[in-house]
Amino acid sequence: MINYDKIISERVRQTKPSGIRKFFDILESMDDVISLTVGQPDFVTPWHIREAGITSLENGRTYYTSNKGLVELREEISKYLNRRFGLDYDPVTELIVTVGGSEAIDLAIRSVVNPGDEVIIVEPAFVCYAPIAAMSGATPVIINTKEKDKFKLTPEALKAAITEKTKMLVLPFPNNPTGAILEKHELEAIADVIRDTNIVVLSDEIYSELTYGKKHTSIVSIPGMKERTILVSGFSKAYAMTGWRMGYLAAPKELVAEMFKIHQYAIMCAPTVSQFAAIEALRNGDDDIEYMTGEYNGRRKILLKGLRNIGIDCFEPEGAFYAFPNISKFGLSSEEFCERLLYEHKVGLVPGTAFGECGEGFVRISYAYSLEHIQKALSKIKEFIDTL
Repeated sequence: MINYDKIISERVRQTKPSGIRKFFDILESMDDVISLTVGQPDFVTPWHIREAGITSLENGRTYYTSNKGLVELREEISKYLNRRFGLDYDPVTELIVTVGGSEAIDLAIRSVVNPGDEVIIVEPAFVCYAPIAAMSGATPVIINTKEKDKFKLTPEALKAAITEKTKMLVLPFPNNPTGAILEKHELEAIADVIRDTNIVVLSDEIYSELTYGKKHTSIVSIPGMKERTILVSGFSKAYAMTGWRMGYLAAPKELVAEMFKIHQYAIMCAPTVSQFAAIEALRNGDDDIEYMTGEYNGRRKILLKGLRNIGIDCFEPEGAFYAFPNISKFGLSSEEFCERLLYEHKVGLVPGTAFGECGEGFVRISYAYSLEHIQKALSKIKEFIDTL
């Protein structure tokens, strides 16, 4: 009989499954659950974008594209980054179209780190950074951000984490799960710490269009940072295109050439139909972004007010579509809070610990849901809090 213990990669074996998945799996086994767990827009992809995808199929555009993605799409991404954020990238040598932002993150980490290198990861954060770094042979070095600092990375914490082995800094802002952002002066302070090093920044800006009251600034725009930054973004959040699996990375051509090798051998190219839809999104989707961001902002305000009325303290998120309320005063761990809320009142939230150990005492709430859905959940959460 085959011995799988001797077959499976030790790095993979030691990697823990996503902490988010546990609650998704429980939700799937239950009926009538009000879920505020998923980081997925409840909007359907706008019709003009869907229509572009449909038209591409009707016209028989079912072939492979260039490995880097359609030239036409890369040109539109370049124009978009310039128009929205003042960034300049050559569509031929400095861009790759990827299968979602997730592939772009994987390419960025695997192309830079060697076994024994250290990757600084700012937490709480999306769940994939540390596992990918570890599976690449690097050592994740965690910087825990704090609510009192508005969950922002400080230059002092960054300085303390850097060693001679540091190869990469993962900068996940606007942040999932906290909704924290970094403003220009804060990015400048971070740039001052690393500008004269060989540290590469992975700047995950998938939520760059979803900010409230303050326009997003990319660290790429800070002098001296473009040459050391891999910008990762995509279409899932801003254009409600999660299922289309469309992302991209932008970086200096020297880095792109190496990331391209992995992409070329592992992926070939992103889905053709999705690329044509993405072209339409970039050309004619600015109004869609403004509308959906306005809707999220309204939901954000109602959720925050509702939580505070219940007696739950919550940092005010300035980006993305998540709230990260502090539930520590109720005497339950994050996981206990979420399990009891789910089983006793059928409301699904995600424990803060799914996003790092410093998430203990918090839960993540997604407000990428309808107002009716959010209000029903708030009513159920109040019933639960009243029992504690």
